[in-house]
Amino acid sequence: MLKIEKNMVQFMREHPNLKYVFFGGKGGVGKTVLAGAAALWFAEQGKRTLLASTNPVHSLTSLLCQDVFGKPTPVQGVHNLIAYEIDTKDTIERSKREIREKIEWFLKYADIKTRADEFVESATMNPAFEESAMFENMVDLMFKDEYEVYVFDTAPTANARRLLGMSSVYSLWVDKMVESRKEAQSLRKLLSFTKKEEKDPLMEYLLNFRERINKAKALLTDPEKTAFFFVTLPEALPIAVIRRFINWFQDFGIPIGGVIVNMMIDKKAVGENPPEFVLNRIAAQENYLKLIEELFNGLVRAIIPLYETEVCGVEKLRRTAQALFGE
Repeated sequence: MLKIEKNMVQFMREHPNLKYVFFGGKGGVGKTVLAGAAALWFAEQGKRTLLASTNPVHSLTSLLCQDVFGKPTPVQGVHNLIAYEIDTKDTIERSKREIREKIEWFLKYADIKTRADEFVESATMNPAFEESAMFENMVDLMFKDEYEVYVFDTAPTANARRLLGMSSVYSLWVDKMVESRKEAQSLRKLLSFTKKEEKDPLMEYLLNFRERINKAKALLTDPEKTAFFFVTLPEALPIAVIRRFINWFQDFGIPIGGVIVNMMIDKKAVGENPPEFVLNRIAAQENYLKLIEELFNGLVRAIIPLYETEVCGVEKLRRTAQALFGE
């Protein structure tokens, strides 16, 4: 069995100010369950905790056996725990309205006689638009600072990569836009007959947006406040997925909290004469566990067993939390 050098409790003790906790990995590895278990643990440590889903395909309502869609909702039976499935549709529609307002405002300022519809359609048809809207919603939650801990159940890793990487992408884009705007201002002054300084609402917007993005980036890259945990199964494909993306997260400065191995079959629980199929699965998992130890040496924080039933409801989630944070 893989030896865990630093478990979840030890990691938390070394990061007492941890505030933004993300769980990600390939689809179907149990991100939602482990995010829920971590949020439950934080809440039961006495910290006011928000469990939020940034995955467009939400699962928190099913996990908690209560409706948490569309607004922060207290979790029944758990003091200090609030859950929230972000309404993606509402977020996207609000973002479209905001984009329309900005484009109409810019066209009026630039004295361009064109309708905003085509620009709006072009901006909102981009495949990354939904992730951009979700990023804005996530950042809004973080900036409101209403909770002591935020636990995010993210989309599958490729989407989470783009979602969290937007702080860096936005930062580069805004810097270029500001420089372009400064050049445009200089040219406008040279061509103007008046020396009167005009207020530039576009520049003001860009500077405010840059300040917001820099603040988000500072939070997402702070190793004392933020940690991203990769969830994997003892199988080839999910291991390959996190192996591919773990270096990318480090390159973007997003602190890696560790790797959680989920759904490990307990040999003691299968009895003395298990079917050959079960024995083969156990042997395969043990081989993949060796690979996990080799690839992610020192990063594995917990090994969670495969339970006899689906994890659904607070009591079963509490059992998972005990396995996740057991010493």
